Amino acid sequence: MNVLLDHLDLFRDGFIGTVSLTAASAALALVLGVLIAGFRVSPVPPLRAFGTAWVTLLRNTPLTLLFLVAFFVLPQIVFPGISSYILGVLALGFYTSSFVCEAVRSGISTVPLGQAEAARSLGMTFVQTLRMVVLPQATRTVLPPLSSIMIALTKNSAIAGAFNNFELFGVQKVLSDKGFNVMVIFVWVALAYLILVFLISGLFRLLERRLEVAR
Repeated sequence: MNVLLDHLDLFRDGFIGTVSLTAASAALALVLGVLIAGFRVSPVPPLRAFGTAWVTLLRNTPLTLLFLVAFFVLPQIVFPGISSYILGVLALGFYTSSFVCEAVRSGISTVPLGQAEAARSLGMTFVQTLRMVVLPQATRTVLPPLSSIMIALTKNSAIAGAFNNFELFGVQKVLSDKGFNVMVIFVWVALAYLILVFLISGLFRLLERRLEVAR
């Protein structure tokens, strides 16, 4: 208990760092994931090809390798001087977007085809049909897999600690260097991650219940 109380500020900063990385990466992943899912079901062949290539490449690339590319390639070619926080968010967001895309695409496939055909018969465009008819109906089906994806994203944010981002796992590195018991540190770090996981699970369960009432 003394490890936590004597270094409460350190744990607090690490917790805030993990929450910040997770929230920003989740927002980016959701935007990109929904967009790429739209590409994958688009009637335009080049967009479908781009969406397929995006998912195939990112889902089959180790996250650590994406971090290496983000931190050692992007600053040299495209964004010199960019902060390590933004690079971490980009790596996590891009990687997670491929999983979000597949979850959203699976949800879209559960919507009866007649819904889209009826929308088109009313003169709605593909984007209007997707935004106003298909996605609202697919949301309830998408929420359970999205919950698992966001929990995985929270855990994956620990990798950012090895790339100049201070988060929960970085607390362990700092305290271990000071000679504190590693197992005790891991207990408190694991508890912090557990709290985040419960919060995310609770949020998605709340959303699912709200949608059930709406139906």
